Amino acid sequence: MQLAYVMTEERGATDRLMSELAEKLQAKGIRLAGIVQTNVECYDKELCDMDVRVLPEGETIRISQSLGAGARGCRLNPEALEQAVGQVSASLQAGEAPQLMIVNKFGKHEADGRGMRAVIGEALALGIPVISGVNKMNVEPFQAFSDGMAVAAGPDLDGLVAWAEQAVAATA
Repeated sequence: MQLAYVMTEERGATDRLMSELAEKLQAKGIRLAGIVQTNVECYDKELCDMDVRVLPEGETIRISQSLGAGARGCRLNPEALEQAVGQVSASLQAGEAPQLMIVNKFGKHEADGRGMRAVIGEALALGIPVISGVNKMNVEPFQAFSDGMAVAAGPDLDGLVAWAEQAVAATA
């Protein structure tokens, strides 16, 4: 099982890093599955719209929802996330198998047993290496999910590319 995770300090930095990683690896010809997130600034500048792009060339899906002024709950749209999860799961079985999966974030939804959690397990069971973003609030649930077998990768693009290339080579 090849599973790595990355954490960053700055808000939105993990999303940007994972998107850059996907671009670099695709440019190197590595077949990818998974999702990467882009955040689009909103009119109120407090929050952003969250979109995920299904890899390698899939659709972009808005996974955030507007809860209205003054709302304090989670803005994740679970139906939209599950749509992305379904597309990623289907991509694991279709055509030429992916060589690596990228998951933008193992977040609260995954910590609670939903979202990308099952598809991460599916990829690992198929021998596909996985790299995921994780935030500080969910690193302990991620470690429990991975049974301590995940390796921490530094938030360095070149280091992540090297880990991914080594993981892909080890499964070839």
